Amino acid sequence: MITWILAVLALYFIQIYATALFYLPSVSLLKLAGGRDELPDKGRLGLRADKALVNMKENLPFFLVPAVLAYVVPTTDMAMAVLGAQLFFWGRLVYLPAYVTGIPGPRSIAYTIALVGNTITVAALFGM
Repeated sequence: MITWILAVLALYFIQIYATALFYLPSVSLLKLAGGRDELPDKGRLGLRADKALVNMKENLPFFLVPAVLAYVVPTTDMAMAVLGAQLFFWGRLVYLPAYVTGIPGPRSIAYTIALVGNTITVAALFGM
């Protein structure tokens, strides 16, 4: 489970910095390293990446709390909890490019896979 928690956190870290990449066509790396007081518009793809990041921020606590509780609750079905964590990770991994490209079907499917993963992890806490 620790591996999947760290993988999700790494994905979150990558997603944070991926949003900054949309400035690169019009802004130098030196300016990005500064205060970022005045930056140009990121464009449609950059704005979608920002929205996907906000969505990740909203969903991350709902993943982390049950995933960490899996270690505390003695009745947890750990195999089931790991399966849930894996589904969350893979769903979120697909979600970012699906959201940025603006293809609604794959984005919704990826979100649903991650949500099912969360639900499985919560169910595992109850030994279901």
